[in-house]
Amino acid sequence: MGVQFDHPWLLLLLIPLVFGARYAYRSDFRLLGGRKKWAIGLRITIVTLLILLLAGLRTYTLVKDKEVVFLSDRSASMRESSSVSAWMMKASEGKEPKDSIGAVSLGLDAVVEKNLDTSLLTEGSLGGKVNPGFTHLEKGLQLATSLFGGQGNRHVVLISDGEENIGEVLNGAKLLKERGITVDVLPYDEPDRKDVSVESLQIPEKLYLAESFTFDVLISSTYSGTGELRLYEDNTEIGRKTVALEQGENRFALQGMARAPGLHRYRAEIFAEGDEQSANNANYAFTRVSGSPKVLIVEGKSGTSSNLENVLQSGLIDYSVIDPGLLPSEMAKYAAYDSIIFNNVSGDQVGGKQMEMIEGAVRSYGIGFMMVGGEDSFGMGGYYKTPIEKLLPVSMELEGKREIPSLGLILVIDRSGSMSGDKIELAKESAMRTVELLRPKDTVGVVAFDDQPWWVVEPQKLDDKDSVIAKIGSIPSAGGTDIYPAVASATEKILDISAQRKHIILLTDGQSALNSGYNDLLTTMNEEKITMSTVAVGDDADVQLLQTLAKGAKGRYYLVKDATTLPAIFSREAAMIARTYIVDKPFVPALVQTGDWQDLLSGGLPKIYGYVAATAKSTAQTVLASPEPDPLLARWQYGSGRSVAWTSDLTGKWSRDWVEWAKFSDLFTEMVKWTFPQFTASPYEVNTVAQGNEVHFEVKAEGDLVPEELEAVVAGEDSQETRIPLVQSSPGVYTGIMEVSSSGSFLINLQGKSGGESIDGGTGTGFVIPYSPEYHLRTEDSQEKLQTLAELTGGRVLTWENPQAVFEFTTKPYKSLRDWDYALLVAALMLWLADIAVRRLALPWGRMAEALLAAMPWRRRADSRAAAGPGQPGASAEADAGLARLAARKSRAAAFYGGAGGDAAPPKAQAPPARPPQGGAAGEPAGSARAAQPQAKTPPPASPPQEEAAPGAERLGRLLDAKRRGKR
Repeated sequence: MGVQFDHPWLLLLLIPLVFGARYAYRSDFRLLGGRKKWAIGLRITIVTLLILLLAGLRTYTLVKDKEVVFLSDRSASMRESSSVSAWMMKASEGKEPKDSIGAVSLGLDAVVEKNLDTSLLTEGSLGGKVNPGFTHLEKGLQLATSLFGGQGNRHVVLISDGEENIGEVLNGAKLLKERGITVDVLPYDEPDRKDVSVESLQIPEKLYLAESFTFDVLISSTYSGTGELRLYEDNTEIGRKTVALEQGENRFALQGMARAPGLHRYRAEIFAEGDEQSANNANYAFTRVSGSPKVLIVEGKSGTSSNLENVLQSGLIDYSVIDPGLLPSEMAKYAAYDSIIFNNVSGDQVGGKQMEMIEGAVRSYGIGFMMVGGEDSFGMGGYYKTPIEKLLPVSMELEGKREIPSLGLILVIDRSGSMSGDKIELAKESAMRTVELLRPKDTVGVVAFDDQPWWVVEPQKLDDKDSVIAKIGSIPSAGGTDIYPAVASATEKILDISAQRKHIILLTDGQSALNSGYNDLLTTMNEEKITMSTVAVGDDADVQLLQTLAKGAKGRYYLVKDATTLPAIFSREAAMIARTYIVDKPFVPALVQTGDWQDLLSGGLPKIYGYVAATAKSTAQTVLASPEPDPLLARWQYGSGRSVAWTSDLTGKWSRDWVEWAKFSDLFTEMVKWTFPQFTASPYEVNTVAQGNEVHFEVKAEGDLVPEELEAVVAGEDSQETRIPLVQSSPGVYTGIMEVSSSGSFLINLQGKSGGESIDGGTGTGFVIPYSPEYHLRTEDSQEKLQTLAELTGGRVLTWENPQAVFEFTTKPYKSLRDWDYALLVAALMLWLADIAVRRLALPWGRMAEALLAAMPWRRRADSRAAAGPGQPGASAEADAGLARLAARKSRAAAFYGGAGGDAAPPKAQAPPARPPQGGAAGEPAGSARAAQPQAKTPPPASPPQEEAAPGAERLGRLLDAKRRGKR
């Protein structure tokens, strides 16, 4: 250990301190004796501590311990991650006991796998998860160097192939060197492999219908051979060609034709013999084809859209008809249509992801939407609180419309271990949405079950929905599956409910033991007019049992493959039980706000025989209404798009007079056309360039319209939107940057403001990040970059054969300083308090010290020997010691009160009074004897002569008198 000072010249203050202390001791001082010495000593110590504090006293030890952080590249290009982990663990075994080891892994991001400590690396400590789609070496180095705690012997061991595609690792190399951090590198050299990659696909961004164009395909290969190049339009193959591949870059041009209007995504894919990696075999491009509009019809029941198809044909509108199960799961495919029509489609037929995409397509990309009614649409279809309800001009709640029968509903929810995760969360969301749909006069109960039923919510009126919803949200998942006890308990409880309609919904994803008691339960339900619907989640559910229960209890059976449809099923069940959504009586619609459809609706309207009740939203335009009044035809603007609600059907069941009406075709053609996007062409030219995980936008405003503010709304395949502000870099030119974390196709919609008004720029284009840049073929020697990094930081290039070399570097001892500022301040403060006590407090310091000494064990033993008396050996010596102590006490008392101390002559001792005669006034108090003295007429008689006192007794008397005076 050593000592150093930050400001050693301040130690010169100790010289005047010595002279000041000498002067204070020799000069007159208010205190005398020992207190004077103590006061001067304390002040000298305090000043000395303060001088050491100002001088920056530090102690230090020399440290030779090593600190090593392993930084491992876990990106997709590092295919042998297990060998990397094994090498790191082997290298850690070469450390000394006090050496510290840390571990960090990197990809697009970086995570700490093991904090810096003296323990060895183990397989369990190397489980960090990163995004492997990109390599960001610079970010990994920043995190690794932040772990170091010492000031020297710090090494980062970077294990990578050097294929970074984000950032520049060499930019921070010199800074690391200045900080004393060394980077050792272990290059990962992947063996040569046969690989063919589609590097790019280029086509014109805008085309006209039936226009010919060229596909420009760039293919890179590491070997020579042949392959088959295939082209796809929206996942439909449009051509293939056998091509010869040479090592290096190969460019091919193929002819194509714009066959259909809309935004289309094209894909080029190569299939080559001997190719060892398929992740980079495809690339994509977007183009928009101008032409006649196209409509997507989604029909709930096959063959029920003939009337609607005839309407579109008469209006020369192209269309496609699909089943709800075939709805696309990519946003780009919805952009190929100008409008989407749901024809009597139930919500449980549409997945939650598809609903979100359709809502986003209408709101952000201007695609139209129309819902046509029927027994499975609107509220009867379970669209309450779904993304589809958000974009419609009507809501599914019937607020104060009509008298609705009271409902008693019990939800029986499987909470077994197999329901953990998304299943139980969606089941709880379904139950909560159903509770929200009910009214205060309805009764609801919720029982969750595993191998035993558990009543989450006892059957109760919905006076406090929030409390019921909160209890539902607390349902955990655990245990096995036994259906019968839960259904039996629900049946028993619902019998006590007073309601006009009683219903049970059973949801499970598992098997249950057969129980003969089900027949008795079904008999009781039928006698008491209780219905039950069952929901089977997944193929592992007891399908046969659930079908039997639903049929026996006169309910409905649902087999759910997509768990996101559960909320729609529960909402639909609640609506179907009440059966108040369907208004089944004839009427002539009333005109409300016809707008530009006035001419088509004039001259009288046909009768309607039924519809699905709904409530018009506050900002929606109700065109036709029923006598209730409920909206029959409503429309509104939703974001960038438009939507229309027709609450009756188009099959002829409720609208038979309408489908035979002469104006039917013209009216419904206009309804569909009204939903089409309102822009014919985008007023902007959009260019995108992908660099690493960043996409750079450049938007040029065409014409005189230059918005004050502009932003790009980008939606990926997961329907999540990202808003990118675009900055005007030059007149009419806007730029922006977006970070992406995964590959995929993306659509761009531009939105701006000019003069305080919003401007919809439409869907300019799309862009694609086809595959991770980790799968690009190498174009340069990346290991050379790693060697440069090691040279710039003074590091080494390690080898796979010698992992022990990680710790074989020369250490440079460095000082580990210890700061004493706080300790010196505390010590000075405590001594300052002691100094105040010595100078200001008038305490019997001598007696306190004597009492302390008397309490010592050795002193108690000496007192016990003195108690043996003078007859014992050594008694006279002990008596002399007592006299000596009394004399010392007298000197201290005199010094304490400012006397001359031990050097002053003691006052003359008076002779002790004579003892009273034996048997005389010996019993009288001393005070009474003194009081009688003034009355004496004559002086007291002379004392009889006494023997001369012994010298020792006289000295003892004087000391006792001094002691008594000191106590006053």
